[in-house]
Amino acid sequence: MMGHHARSEALFYYFRLEDQVPENHLLRLIDKHISFEFVREQLKDSYSENGRPSIDPELLLRILLIGYLYGVTSERRLVEELRMHLAWRWFTGLGFDQEIPHHSTFSKNRHGRFQESKLFEELFEQIVRQCVEVGLVQGQHLSVDGSFVEANAAKESRIPREQLKEAALVNHTVRQYVQELEQQNPLQEPVHEQDQVSTTDPDSTYATKGGTPARLGYYDNYLVDNHSCVIVGVQATAARMSQETVAAQDMLTRFSQWQGREPESVAADTTYGNGEFLQWLLEREITPYMRTRDSIRRKNYRLYGAEQFTYQPESNSYRCPAGLQLNYGGHNARNRTNVYIGTRSRCGGCSQKAQCTPGPLKYLAIHMHEPARQRARELVHTPEFISAQRARKKVEALFAELKNQIGLRRLRLRRMRFVREQFFLAAVAQNIKRLVRFLSQPKMPVLPAAT
Repeated sequence: MMGHHARSEALFYYFRLEDQVPENHLLRLIDKHISFEFVREQLKDSYSENGRPSIDPELLLRILLIGYLYGVTSERRLVEELRMHLAWRWFTGLGFDQEIPHHSTFSKNRHGRFQESKLFEELFEQIVRQCVEVGLVQGQHLSVDGSFVEANAAKESRIPREQLKEAALVNHTVRQYVQELEQQNPLQEPVHEQDQVSTTDPDSTYATKGGTPARLGYYDNYLVDNHSCVIVGVQATAARMSQETVAAQDMLTRFSQWQGREPESVAADTTYGNGEFLQWLLEREITPYMRTRDSIRRKNYRLYGAEQFTYQPESNSYRCPAGLQLNYGGHNARNRTNVYIGTRSRCGGCSQKAQCTPGPLKYLAIHMHEPARQRARELVHTPEFISAQRARKKVEALFAELKNQIGLRRLRLRRMRFVREQFFLAAVAQNIKRLVRFLSQPKMPVLPAAT
């Protein structure tokens, strides 16, 4: 006989949230292995000793973290979902008889206490340190890359820079931006100068990457440990290729300070293969597994390249493959190259001129950091380079997770300081998943030594 469930509701229930959350649930594992007690210590100077008690800042942080762990980008929706989700309530410590904070509370704290104390940056560093301490992060071989993330602003919102002061009369965001420019606040990162500025998000950059249509956005830069796929550095920059190597240097410097030593190698794509960055790595004895920016052009270039000319330090000149001398012709500051030039008489009658230059004489431009660039070219042909480039693909997987699972395909908050916080929280969520998974693995028993 077919059964029929009669819908009824009891007056009282015996119910414990603790009993409803499985032992292997992500939030239970996070609560078990990660402490957020540092939050109160970090924010203690931001609260007065008098007056009514505020909402617990650790509670607010836990709620925000849930949003990034489960891809809920709206704080209004996050609060609504929290009312019904048992595991979320358990993780935050909110019982059914306790009031959930209003969604506007997050904005107030973000613009105030959280911003002033750099809470999200400190949380990120705490998680990375824990990853290092437990042995998840080895820190020897790293990869770096940047991804374009669309800003919460339309390209139609851009106006010529000379119209900013006029727009500031009626637009609060532009007025605040103009005031910051006038004050030249050294605490803020320099944002790339543009001819046109968005009135919605003045810090965003109109750019493109990967052949996509140009949009307003930022770069999210990651430094990743190849062994564990843990993000050990994150930085928000203007969407300009020149900013990627600057961010890479900053992230490598900070991480080296944390672990007390430099990494052995760094893998990256061709964007990072400029002479300045390669020289910076050379000075720190970090092996660069990346192609130089001229690699593609050289591949299809049939004339003699710089590597086929021999430098003669005693005369500061180069000797060509035919044995003729090219004398120093000066320094090109714009291209950061030293110029070496042949003569019409020497080059004109040379039997190898067709393979050397199409002009009447050879003009050889040598980058000021050519030894570092040549070192990178030689590494391309090693098995270690192939292995490092294969490991570098993990960074692209992290960006895919960032946009598809966490939901940061398009930013919700505006201005560089709040974009930076979104990137920090997203990286924290990604790292926490890997950390608790590592800590939850059964430990292999240590066998006694054979006698």
